[in-house]
Amino acid sequence: MLGTIVNTLAIVAGSLLGLLFRGGIPKKYNITVMQGISLAVILIGLKMALKTEGIFLVIFSLVSGSLIGEYIKIEDRLENLGKLLENKFSRPESGIAKGFVVTSLIYCVGSMAIVGALESGLSGNHKTLFAKSALDGFSSIIFASSMGIGVLFSSVSVFVYQGLITITASLMKPFLVSAVINQMSAVGGLLIMAIGMNLLEVQKIKVGNMLPAIFIPLFYHMIKQLVNFL
Repeated sequence: MLGTIVNTLAIVAGSLLGLLFRGGIPKKYNITVMQGISLAVILIGLKMALKTEGIFLVIFSLVSGSLIGEYIKIEDRLENLGKLLENKFSRPESGIAKGFVVTSLIYCVGSMAIVGALESGLSGNHKTLFAKSALDGFSSIIFASSMGIGVLFSSVSVFVYQGLITITASLMKPFLVSAVINQMSAVGGLLIMAIGMNLLEVQKIKVGNMLPAIFIPLFYHMIKQLVNFL
């Protein structure tokens, strides 16, 4: 839970700081800092991806997982959910509700939250959530300076959402061997790199549709153990 706690506190701190700068922050500073953080995200993803030697399983996981994600249209469904919630709950007259809903969606409905929470629960690796904390903390300054105190309350959404994923993943840990975790981490690392590229606007990558790839190594080893048992 350490990564989620840090993430939550980063949003709280950023929101409080943003409320002190309600007049706005120059755009050029926002762009430069976000680019620097994006490069750090890519580096973290690369280090995660290089931890495994099972490159062929990683490739198979990405291909098969992406096909599954594209077929069930994960990214489209997440975007539609976000638009539905935003249209339903965000009203011009309710500033707090708008800030809360919009930033909750940004911080929770994303690959980095899922991948980071899984990593935190499965292997105790909080680097992804620490990187997300930097991103969320900085962006919350910008959001709170323009949308107000509702952004602060989105920290509750992050704590509950990511916390549940982390706890669930930690309960699965006894059933996972280190090789599986390393391969899941490698696939997750590549997705983290893709998120960094999206943040830099190098190329729009549908990371949401690639999320099933993270679980392919787990299913592969389960099937392998079943075949060996028979």
